Amino acid sequence: MTYGSPALRRAVLLANQTIPEAGLAQLTWGNVSGIDREGGFYLIKPSGVAYHDLTEDHLVPVDLATGKVLAGDLRPSVDSESHRAFYLAWPSIGGVTHTHSTNAVAFAQAGRDVPVLGTTHADTFNGPVPVTRTLTPEECATDYELNTGRVIIETIGDDEAAAAIPAALVANHGPFTWGATPQKSVEHGIILEAVAEMALKTLALNPNAATPPHLQERHFKRKHGPGAYYGNPTA
Repeated sequence: MTYGSPALRRAVLLANQTIPEAGLAQLTWGNVSGIDREGGFYLIKPSGVAYHDLTEDHLVPVDLATGKVLAGDLRPSVDSESHRAFYLAWPSIGGVTHTHSTNAVAFAQAGRDVPVLGTTHADTFNGPVPVTRTLTPEECATDYELNTGRVIIETIGDDEAAAAIPAALVANHGPFTWGATPQKSVEHGIILEAVAEMALKTLALNPNAATPPHLQERHFKRKHGPGAYYGNPTA
């Protein structure tokens, strides 16, 4: 049995292939999933398969309720349980991305939020991209990947909050991003890496740099919410 519509399978494949194209991960250090909510499962990159070898047939279907693989012989990404936690917590999201992009990881390893230092950040994230607390020894010893997802949910909050800031950094680990589709989730990963690099350079020039809250709000609202006016309707 083949799980997922042709459109979903194609979307998850292309989103995974975007990771190396965008320079978001070395080797196989990243993964994207996409969900079929009606079917009650998601498709995710298999563990350890190189992006240039990846095909739609490699994508692993995982049951949303149980986390069990539904078909095939390949193991899902080791981060699958983190993805599953997000899908269960946030019903509005349709895709999840995890990478080890250099500048975002630098903030994660430093235990620092990515601050809002300009309008580029505010266009996508309605506030700092937060870093989680460090997982406890017990959380690392048992259900580590599920607890990784849980600590992000603890940090971000509810579905509305996840839509306003579609990214988080796991302390000492790296970024997870999400969105309405698999492609949107990886786009948020690209944006996060870009603004993390900008933030590092800005703080090197001016450790006290900051952006006025009213400017942040203006830039976020012109792209998001009922009064948004950025872009044009699609045909």
